[in-house]
Amino acid sequence: MGEFYMIGSYVQYALLAGVLGWSLWYVALPVAMVSVFLLGLLVQRFLLRPMYVGGVERRDEYATIVTIALMVLFRNLAIVLGGPNQYAPRDYARATTLVTLPISGNRMVALLGTLVLLALFFLVIKTTWIGRAFRGAAQNRVGIQTAGVDVLRLDMLAFGVGVALAAAAGALLAPDFLVYPENGAISTFKGFEIIVIGGLGSILGSIVGGILLGVIEALGSVFLSPAYKDLYGFVLLIALLVFRPTGLFGERERTV
Repeated sequence: MGEFYMIGSYVQYALLAGVLGWSLWYVALPVAMVSVFLLGLLVQRFLLRPMYVGGVERRDEYATIVTIALMVLFRNLAIVLGGPNQYAPRDYARATTLVTLPISGNRMVALLGTLVLLALFFLVIKTTWIGRAFRGAAQNRVGIQTAGVDVLRLDMLAFGVGVALAAAAGALLAPDFLVYPENGAISTFKGFEIIVIGGLGSILGSIVGGILLGVIEALGSVFLSPAYKDLYGFVLLIALLVFRPTGLFGERERTV
């Protein structure tokens, strides 16, 4: 997902710098999400799906190789098209203060945008037919197929939604974390930490894991050293893998 984060930040920057103007970031955001969503559909349909429906041996290993190749491809395309430079979009909002605490306007926009997207995502997952299909496929793929659901199309749609959300993160965080070909690597590592800390398959775990990771990194930077900020998350990750391998909200698989 890291490279789709990077692509989302590039699409957002290109739209603002060359088409819409800097003040219309809220218009560029859904355009970036839709663009990356469509790209995700193509990637899943023509590169990932054939390995799972064509009887390919060691398909999980080949899927890993394909995704790594895509990472290299997208990163080098970004270098070819945009150069190795870092681009800094203009601020989405002015900085403000809460009592005496200075607050970045960009961080506030990112926070509010994240909350809106989370609310919409939960609404879709909990109340719509497609959301129920997603949850059913996650629990029992064979059972959902017997109900007449096309799981191949469902997989493609789920992949598209996932990369669109990654693109939204890249677009919202672009002013603070800049736009450059390697910015997807950091989000990949952070996303891995968050998923493992929260527990695989748990939406609530991902939210709690992200908050916990941010708090640990912030406290470590204040009381220890900001130079090792990225290390504190890995320490937490290793501790959880030792004492609770399933993560905070992950469930153990029952075997007979």
